[in-house]
Amino acid sequence: MPVPSSAAAPPAGAPHRAPWKGAFPGVAAILVLFLAASSAPSPLYVVYQRQWHFTAWVLTVVFALYVFGLLGSLLVVGALSDHLGRRPVLAAAIALEVVALALFLVAGNVLVLSVARVLQGIATGAATTTLSATLVDLEPSRGRAGVVTSVAPLTGLALGALGSGVLVEFGPSPTRLVYALLLGAMVPAAVFVALMPETSLRRPGAVASLRPRIAMPAHLRADIVPVVPAMIATWALAGMYLSLGPSVAAELLGLHSHLAGGVVVTLLAGTGALAISLLRSRPASSLLAPSSAMLGLGTLTSLAGVAEDLVWLSAVGTVFAGLGFGASVLATFGTFARIAGPHERSAVFALANIISYLGNSVPAVLGGIAVTALGLRTATVIYALAIAVVGFSAFALSLNQGRTKRQAVMAPCS
Repeated sequence: MPVPSSAAAPPAGAPHRAPWKGAFPGVAAILVLFLAASSAPSPLYVVYQRQWHFTAWVLTVVFALYVFGLLGSLLVVGALSDHLGRRPVLAAAIALEVVALALFLVAGNVLVLSVARVLQGIATGAATTTLSATLVDLEPSRGRAGVVTSVAPLTGLALGALGSGVLVEFGPSPTRLVYALLLGAMVPAAVFVALMPETSLRRPGAVASLRPRIAMPAHLRADIVPVVPAMIATWALAGMYLSLGPSVAAELLGLHSHLAGGVVVTLLAGTGALAISLLRSRPASSLLAPSSAMLGLGTLTSLAGVAEDLVWLSAVGTVFAGLGFGASVLATFGTFARIAGPHERSAVFALANIISYLGNSVPAVLGGIAVTALGLRTATVIYALAIAVVGFSAFALSLNQGRTKRQAVMAPCS
């Protein structure tokens, strides 16, 4: 998941009182919880599809609705906690998440499932921006805060998908239990937020902050345009795994255990989190080319495993793609953080989120339509090849940009 723009901004004001010693890990745990809840439905999509008899394109539309809710929330309420304070926005996000989980719990058709996913997207967008800003508030040096806001989202996605897969496969009531447990986990989260110290003073401008600010400043265009293909390939890959991954595991690889659907997502997101943790100190510019190449190669390797019915080869490809995924997140969002000045950072990160989430959702919906029209195997081949082509294009652009910059540096010396 892209780093929220608010995570890059300094604290809005001095805290009302000294924070608890355990406030930082508590806030980090809630961030992981929200992202775990967001990926929990992925292993269940196959179950819903079997029970309610809807097509693959409907499945991917349900996935995309979450993304659009999330993106809208990031753009509209991303800066709201800077004006109202962190606690009120977090409390509202938890309340909305509870409503969404309750709808998941009672869902009996696609309409209710879709409403639940939209509400969950809105809640997750509001929560992640505010939680990321709170972590920065609690540690102004931004040492651990930067690491946590990068690693926690992918860790949450991995844990949510894996935990959901385990419960669906081995627990009772496969479409209910995981949501009941997540609802229970939201209770201590709500108590924690109610008791935690406020870390940001209220200030005027709350209504004005709801107006989305999106910009690609002309002086940054030369740096932004070359990373766009990498962002699209990265998040299209995530969209494919989160929406169609469990179906591919079950129907093409013969892995009919619902746990396999969770493992597919966990391999991608988990290795992505590992890559971020290991490479976080590397300059973003040095990661763009190798991450794009690894993402493309990993996608092709995984596709070869699917084509040859070799589960181990597909898993190896997913691990390589996951490492490229995590490194690409660091490279692309690290580039935005490096080039944007403080006065333009919010608008530039809003643009980054739009690129990422459109890259995440639009290909997933097109992939679902292709599955309905062409079949899962053919659609998967087309989807994966498109991601690989875009990934290798990003690799070539990155090499060319590096060559151009070296020539520009050497020119005055010649």
